[in-house]
Amino acid sequence: MSNVLIIGAGGVGRVVVHKCAQNSSTFQKITLASRTLSKCKLYQQEVKNRYNIDIDIHKVNADDVDDLVSLINEVKPDIVLNIALPYQDLTIMEACLKTGVHYLDTANYEHPDSAKFEYKEQWAYHNRYKEKGIMALLGSGFDPGVTNVFCAYAQKHYFDEIHTIDILDCNGGDHGYPFATNFNPEINLREVSANGRYWENGKWIETKPMEIKMVWDYPQIGPKDSYLLYHEEMESLVKHIKGLKRIRFFMTFSQSYLTHMKCLENVGMLGIKEIEHNGCKIIPIQFLQTLLPDPSTLGERTKGKTNIGIVATGTKDGEEKTIYIYNICDHQETYKETLSQAVSYTTGVPAMIGAKMIVEKKWQACGVYNMEQFDPDPFMEALNKQGLPWFVEQL
Repeated sequence: MSNVLIIGAGGVGRVVVHKCAQNSSTFQKITLASRTLSKCKLYQQEVKNRYNIDIDIHKVNADDVDDLVSLINEVKPDIVLNIALPYQDLTIMEACLKTGVHYLDTANYEHPDSAKFEYKEQWAYHNRYKEKGIMALLGSGFDPGVTNVFCAYAQKHYFDEIHTIDILDCNGGDHGYPFATNFNPEINLREVSANGRYWENGKWIETKPMEIKMVWDYPQIGPKDSYLLYHEEMESLVKHIKGLKRIRFFMTFSQSYLTHMKCLENVGMLGIKEIEHNGCKIIPIQFLQTLLPDPSTLGERTKGKTNIGIVATGTKDGEEKTIYIYNICDHQETYKETLSQAVSYTTGVPAMIGAKMIVEKKWQACGVYNMEQFDPDPFMEALNKQGLPWFVEQL
């Protein structure tokens, strides 16, 4: 039915390749491209061994628009799935615009020289994508992504108005290392060490890193310390959820993780500015990344579960109510299925589903859009079928 080009061969890219192969009736031709051809070859062999499906692989520099355009013209995909780094969103979007191909990513653009997350530069492509007759779907991971769809589903089926949303992200997994990150270390550490921010009564309120903490009892995991962060899905949700008065994002961290991170920050290892070391120019956080375990290798040794969801309060027929929509994912089960841990799985599966929505024309529009702007029902149905079942509780 469709020809898909996947750019990026990290842990999430592995999941996307496996899930597209599992849905070969939709994705009849699969191409994987990355700067690291050795990983492409590894995933190509995994897909051949598990599903008896041949995929094409290519080497590409996702920072180079001309290189991307050349690859897209050669592959002629119906859609490009950007599973690369957030730094590369704009170059891949530009290449899709030049070639007239639909675009999808899992995280919003981040400038490599500034730890700032915002959709402004991607939303600026809206009119050009609309004129070209193509679609860009932003943030089709879990958070952002599924959490946006959960909000849209709550708005459609449970509320006349939603007044508050708390997005809750818990990773109860244990990989056995003293310190490691479950996705790209540079992105993860920049996100966590930045100031927190939440939206209330029409304005953004900034907090110090880890300043606000609450304890939430996560089903099948238990009570966990949860810290307020800024997360990009809030930026679009405040535009699209009716009646919203406050939205916050919380993520769990162990004291061991926070202690390691604070020590690294104190000695400058989280720096994003170039420095000179023994005659070589390095960026400290990128050097740190080379010392930490590759997140794509954590799957086999990680045990435990993730729980990610939303708690929404609001009114229905004049009465106040609160609901909790969430997914629970088991690290060992996702490794059995896709050779990846649950953090990669919960991002990669929604990326595949988002592409499926577009190529099967269940979500159709020209321009640049966020997940909550479409009918949530077919996506929610696909989550149940594709390995991310969800639950609803009234609190």
